[in-house]
Amino acid sequence: MATGQHGTRAIVHVAIVVREYDEAIDFYTRALGFKLIEDAPLGAGKRWVLVAPPGNSGASLLLARATNPEQASRIGNQTGGRVFLFLHTDDFRRDHLAMQSHGVRFVEGPREEAYGTVAVFEDLYGNRWDLIERRRRLPA
Repeated sequence: MATGQHGTRAIVHVAIVVREYDEAIDFYTRALGFKLIEDAPLGAGKRWVLVAPPGNSGASLLLARATNPEQASRIGNQTGGRVFLFLHTDDFRRDHLAMQSHGVRFVEGPREEAYGTVAVFEDLYGNRWDLIERRRRLPA
């Protein structure tokens, strides 16, 4: 986190528009192995739902239920078909196999890039993600 004349700042949550809270919670916790951080009622059927990978020290996902047709039209395509989120792992093979065993759809197979091993998958709604195991940098 940078400090300076504006103080300390951090991105702590990224909202993802979902159809229903419980189906989204099930997918992210069961298929991706995320932890349910918070699920609090806000009234009028709204909830504050946060999920994050275990051991996460960065931003969490805020599962935001679509409440009108315009929001519903964005479910699964928040970035026009581009990869939307990037899930880093310390063991690509372990997580790739676990996610496949839970029905996660990989739209591209694993490939080696200069930065590490990566594969593109889709979440419950079709949002695209990269699963990445970064290459370890050797000391200079």
